[in-house]
Parts: sequence; structure tokens; C-alpha cells
Amino acid sequence: MNILMALMGLDIGGAETHVTELSKELKRRGHNVIVASNGGVYERELLDFGIKHYKVPLQNKKPNNIVSSLSLLKKIIKDENIDIVHSHARIPSFLLGKLHKNMKFPFVTTAHWIFTTKYGLKYITDWGQKTLAVSDDIKKYLMDNYHIPEKDITVTVNGIDTEKFAKTIPCDDIKQEFSITEGDKTIVYVSRMDADRSLVAHQLISAIDALCPVIDGLKCIIVGGGNDFDAVKKEADAVNEKYGRKIIMLTGARTDINKIISAGSLFVGVSRAALEAMASEKPCIIAGNEGYIGLFDESKLDVALETNFCCRGCIESKTEVLTQDIANFFGMWEEDIDRISKYSRSVVLEHYSVSKMTDDAEKVYKEAMEER
Repeated sequence: MNILMALMGLDIGGAETHVTELSKELKRRGHNVIVASNGGVYERELLDFGIKHYKVPLQNKKPNNIVSSLSLLKKIIKDENIDIVHSHARIPSFLLGKLHKNMKFPFVTTAHWIFTTKYGLKYITDWGQKTLAVSDDIKKYLMDNYHIPEKDITVTVNGIDTEKFAKTIPCDDIKQEFSITEGDKTIVYVSRMDADRSLVAHQLISAIDALCPVIDGLKCIIVGGGNDFDAVKKEADAVNEKYGRKIIMLTGARTDINKIISAGSLFVGVSRAALEAMASEKPCIIAGNEGYIGLFDESKLDVALETNFCCRGCIESKTEVLTQDIANFFGMWEEDIDRISKYSRSVVLEHYSVSKMTDDAEKVYKEAMEER
């Protein structure tokens, strides 16, 4: 199949990594994959894999970008003889939904998150003939808010490349870059640094400030960029100045996430980034804007699976609880840390393979094409 993937951009984020891994696996299976987005750090990875990328201004609702995007998408679908269109965000899905009505191409969407339906936004949200949802609670949200028939929704997973994310990934260059030495206790946090995603980044900085006097060698690497980056950096700089050394380091957007995770002792975050850390056999505190699960182990499996490791419906993330969990983790016996690390990778291998994610997509593509 000639498959068009459309998303807002290709910078750090769960949906962006999902599309990158799905596109690569579809390419391995013999499909021709083309990606349309405003570009970003993952663009080079796609190009190196032989996947064509078209720069289309899908990142916002500005009228000139809307007009330009409609024209470019229409041309790509015609010129590339596209068999199936797969959209991954509200803006591209809305535009492609309009084109779908006239061009009649098979149209699939993926719901990676829940969107607000306030202020009339519900009416500029379009879902395809078939929709993939990355968790059961998102499936329920689609049925409740958009009345999508259950038969048209398939629950899929955020597939993780367990060779790219593994305990054996070398990271000496990362340790050198961030001056990580033997005995350092390094926390890694990865997220898009937007105001609606960065709550735990602020809480983590406060926790580091509180824990520095009692935990020797404590360091933190915060990865990601966005509209809240400057505010996060200001808080981190204040902590570094207070202690007279670089404790908290912000990297901005990076694509060597696997190596950065490998260099850490503990991961804090949610969703796909947490699953990548789990695949790398790193203990994870699952915490985000949507809620808090805490240090992942066997007792947290059910709630984590139900929410796709996003914490929706869980208790609110609070600085005090995060601080206590970090302190407790660094007081654990090594054998207990090793046990939860190995268990974490086993969960990814069982539930979150790239192969399953791609099987789900291929199945839905065929259903959409047959329905047409």
C-alpha cells in the first residue's frame, strides 16, 4: 500500500514517536510510507530509513496555514497515488476529513489523547472511517463524546522498539556530556515541554531542591522542548545557582533518548516515554499532568494498562508525594531495584511490541479499504 501519515510535527512527543516507529515497521513490511508534517527532530530518522517527508504547516489553525495545508495534502494524495490516509492529530484530521468527503480515499485516524470538546472544538474534530485508540479509556471517550460506533474503533498500543531501547545500549558519550560519574544518582525526565504537559517537570525540580541536601550525587536530566521550556529552565537555573553546581540539566529536543535513558538511574514521566524507559530496564515513577501512579511494579500493572501509562483518573501528581517516592527509591536494596527493572521490560515485551501496533494498523487499513 501507498500510505500517507499526517501529523502536526515531528518533535519530541508520544504521537510523534508512535508515527516514526509505525512508519518504519510498515516500511520493513514492504509498504511505501510517506509522512506529512511541519517537520522536527524525527524527520532525519525517517529520511535515513527511506521514508519521504513533505513539509506541510499542520502545526496550528492559522488561516494561511489551513489554506496551504489543504492544497499541499490534496496534491500529495494525487501525486503519490495514496491508497490509505492515516491521520494522528486534530488539525490534520479535520483537514483530511474535508478532503476525504470529496476525494473518497480510505481514511483512518488514531486518537493518542483526549481533546477538549469545549468552545465548539468538538465540531472541528474529524474521525476517520476507522479509528485506532491507544487505550481503552480513550475508546470510551470517543464513544461517549463523538458517538463513534464501537465496531469502528480498534484499541492498539504504543509499540516500543525493544532493540533500540534496551539495557545494553552504550551511553559513555552521554555520561561524559553530562558529567555523570560512578555513584551519581541520575533522574531522567522526558516530555514535550508545553504548559499542558510540563507539570511534573516543575514538581521534579522542586523535589530535587528538597532532596539535594540528603542525597549525595543527585542529578537530573530534563529532555524536551515546548512553550513552557523557558519557565522550566528558569526554575532549574535557580536550583543550580543555589547549590553552586549543575544539578539539573535541560537538553531541549533530542533524538538519542535511548542513550540518555540508559545513562540514568531512575526515570520519571508518563506514556510512551515511560514505556521506553521500562524497555531499557529502568525503574519508573509514572507521573504526569493527568495524574500519578508512582513507582511502577507488579501492584501498579492493572491501573497502568487501563490508562496506557498516562494516569488518567488517578490521584493528582503532587510535589510532596513525588519527593517521597524518589527518596524511597534511592533507599531501596539493589536486588529490589533489579527485580522491578526486569519486570518493567517484561511488561513492554508482552503488551507493547511494535509488531502488534503494526498488525493493528494493517488490519484497520484493510477494513477501511474494503468499506470504501
